[in-house]
Amino acid sequence: MKALNAIRMGGAEVLPLVEGGKGVAVSDGNSCGHWAAGGGVGTFSAVNADSYDADGTIIRQTYEGRTRRDRHEEMIDYAIKGGIAQAQRAHEINGGRGRINANILWEMGGAERVITGVLEGAKGLINGLTCGAGMPYRLSDIATKFGVHYYPIVSSARAFSALWKRAYHKASNLLGGVVYEDPWLAGGHNGLSNSEDPSRPEDPFPRVLALRRQMREFGLGDTPIIMAGGVWWLEEWEDWIDNPELGPIAFQFGTRPLLTQESPIGDSWKQKLLTLKKGDIFLNRFSPTGFYSSAVNNEFMQELRGRSERQVAYTTEVVGEHTAEFGVGPRKRIVYLTKPDLTRVRQWVAQGFIEALRTPDTTLIFVTPERAGQIYQDQVDCMGCLSQCRFSNWGQEGPDYTNGKKADPRSFCIQKTLQNIGHDAKDEVTAENNLMFSGHNGYRFGLDPFYSNGFIPTVRQLIDRIKTGR
Repeated sequence: MKALNAIRMGGAEVLPLVEGGKGVAVSDGNSCGHWAAGGGVGTFSAVNADSYDADGTIIRQTYEGRTRRDRHEEMIDYAIKGGIAQAQRAHEINGGRGRINANILWEMGGAERVITGVLEGAKGLINGLTCGAGMPYRLSDIATKFGVHYYPIVSSARAFSALWKRAYHKASNLLGGVVYEDPWLAGGHNGLSNSEDPSRPEDPFPRVLALRRQMREFGLGDTPIIMAGGVWWLEEWEDWIDNPELGPIAFQFGTRPLLTQESPIGDSWKQKLLTLKKGDIFLNRFSPTGFYSSAVNNEFMQELRGRSERQVAYTTEVVGEHTAEFGVGPRKRIVYLTKPDLTRVRQWVAQGFIEALRTPDTTLIFVTPERAGQIYQDQVDCMGCLSQCRFSNWGQEGPDYTNGKKADPRSFCIQKTLQNIGHDAKDEVTAENNLMFSGHNGYRFGLDPFYSNGFIPTVRQLIDRIKTGR
């Protein structure tokens, strides 16, 4: 394979190897610091990151506020303290080698307040900001205020063009790179547009080439593009390295750092990764963000799929074929179903799915009483972890802090499940019953000889392996 040479990114010479930032409590300062110490760009997640007590024990995020707004303020306080703690930990491990980036989601609740608080409390410890999940126009303003580089995450040349023309052209000197996140292959939330078919993945090369051509029009021919999603063995990407058409390219690894000794995820999650098969990871639309996301098809995802499959449309008066009466709720308020749907509903009820929950799309889903109680409680416990939430109908703007829509019981509390799996996935039951994000190449852990006999490398061993191309 071609030699993997350092490139200039974020004001320093680094290996073109970037650790992808991964949600709540997964990309932490320990993993990030070791990745940076290996000469690459380490990334910790500043999304509700963990903080620690005087003994170094993780402070679990519990909420005492009586209202959503009160709990939202508690969450922001946790997030700022946690982001600072992770930056400090990464800096201590890094020892000044490589670069340390903080990853945020623009659609997370209080995103600008959180990252501003983290940067103020960790001055000089963070070299760059990566940000996606939305259109983060203000990212360049925040980077300018604190003198750090910024790395927008996009899935098309068109998206970057919009960001550049509206805001980024005013801070071109701090644009450290542009992350191209493949919307079909990357883990976590993905940037599929309404015009793109989730079942028909496109070759990333022409899409990245279009991004480079757009960047050259803006005078950004030497600004690195970071390829994220689907990268496993670099020998499979050899034609991208030192390719004059593409210009400087770096490669982001999000899924592979999950399976390292420094990775904070539980042993059960790590063992699950070693057993995945092709097809075990898929794109879904259950996320309360409204974005597609890529996750392991475990019992958690199967239960969500079951909710949507046990779904029928209803009307509040007789309309067309909707003539069959059905009583909903404790008071058995009458709605109207089609006769075939009423037959299906009776079958579900006979199986124990006796609770009918209304959705914003004038449909009913059918779940067990236990599941209905959990859904209602999770909605009541909302702390506003997103700027807009489909599941709880939280909206970050006042006066009533709702998005103006009905809460959607087909979705879930993402903060709860990510906290659970990030901290408690030491047993198989917890791992199976919570959201387990993964890139679509996750099944390759079980096929790659590097992980033979359940071998789990250190971050340094993983980086050294990646540099060989295999």
